[in-house]
Amino acid sequence: MIEIGVFHNGASDLNVTVTEDGVAINDGTLEEVHESAQRIILNQVRHGVLAERLGFNFYLMTEHHFQPEGAELSPNPLLTEAAIASQTKSIRLGQMANILPWWHPVRIAEQAAMLDVISGGRLDFGIGRGYQPREAEVFGWPYGSTIQDQERNRSYFEEAYELILKCWTEPSFSFHKEFYSIPPSYTRWNHKQTIAYFKSPKAGRKLEDVLRLGAPDLYSVGSPVLAGTTTLKELSVFPQPLQKPYPQIWEPITSERSIRWAARHGVNAFAIVEPTSRLKKNMEIYYEEAERSNWPDRLNRGRFKFGWDAQKRRGFGSCRYIHLALPGKNKDRELERVKKALELQWDYYGPFGFAAVLAEADEPMYDLRMKVTGDLLLKKEVAIFGTPAEVCEAIMRVKEGCGYEDFFFGCWFELGGFTNEEIEDQMYYFAEEVMPLLRRACGGQVENPVVGHDFNSIGPNGRTSKTR
Repeated sequence: MIEIGVFHNGASDLNVTVTEDGVAINDGTLEEVHESAQRIILNQVRHGVLAERLGFNFYLMTEHHFQPEGAELSPNPLLTEAAIASQTKSIRLGQMANILPWWHPVRIAEQAAMLDVISGGRLDFGIGRGYQPREAEVFGWPYGSTIQDQERNRSYFEEAYELILKCWTEPSFSFHKEFYSIPPSYTRWNHKQTIAYFKSPKAGRKLEDVLRLGAPDLYSVGSPVLAGTTTLKELSVFPQPLQKPYPQIWEPITSERSIRWAARHGVNAFAIVEPTSRLKKNMEIYYEEAERSNWPDRLNRGRFKFGWDAQKRRGFGSCRYIHLALPGKNKDRELERVKKALELQWDYYGPFGFAAVLAEADEPMYDLRMKVTGDLLLKKEVAIFGTPAEVCEAIMRVKEGCGYEDFFFGCWFELGGFTNEEIEDQMYYFAEEVMPLLRRACGGQVENPVVGHDFNSIGPNGRTSKTR
């Protein structure tokens, strides 16, 4: 079986230009870049809704900020996907990823749970550590999660993950670790309504578990909440997700250390730019660690199929740039546009060191400073271009080369310099011509259940129909 999805990174729709120094960038003023960003945000919602209508199983977004260069934009995937959720019923909504060191863990736990509730239980929650200092130092600074200290960043990430799970699974809890003390020991809460609620036998939690009752504070004035010395011992976070015990969690991975951490914690892995031989090697590391850790899983379902287990929704996902040669278009000219768009992407990613992971599994890591060309990405089949039959064959080479049993595959259609209409044409043509070929080759495609709420059924008297 195969699950097929759309991965959206938010590349600019402005034309790509190459400078005298050979660097591909946005061809527009800052004002035009801002206008493009507004279009891209709307297009991301459109593409998520369209993806469901075309029969894709999932829609994945990234989190990225502050970029005039043109490669990517996705400032709040949870917010965008809430808009998608309100207009869809079955497509699963994921993030690759929400960058935990840029968030207060309780805040993002609330927002992600809201998406799960709004969508009827369709959240696949992605987590990552981040790597770009322009983003990380702005958003991570309040939490001390700088990437200038990788070990501190990683410790924050792991603590945030643990805290999010508590928010989602415990009706009332306390958490006291290195970065967070929740609730703080000094939080006064001499509130009569809280006291009354937890005195009720229906609450399911004793008053003394939640509050440390204290005498009035003769030196304080103001509201009764602050005038007493009663302090808060536990906190409840609302809402919790519909999916129990919590939604499946994902992590985009590159390093062996991250792969092994994900495997030990029952977190699904997702790889985007690795060539097939390196992807296979990383999958083998993941499964070796999962077996050693007795197959960790949020539902305790034991061993899962190699590559992907469609029934358990567990394993290792992959993704490729996809661009089809559309009928009536000049194939050679379109290929050159694709190469230029890929160059825009990789003139941005390259300086962060991603060129290294384009090496095959049996090759030394590539020079971090090397120029990554569209030709190289196409040669590695990280990017796939061609007719429907050629694209299907290349995708199946990923499946067979890695040894997937079931297959989880993401299509990256959007590229810098391509308009919304062009990207949607790609999605339509892929759904019409390539997806049937993949279904036959993989023994069928997973059919998502219809679980979303109907937000369009408000009657004239203000009453709403039952949710589906």
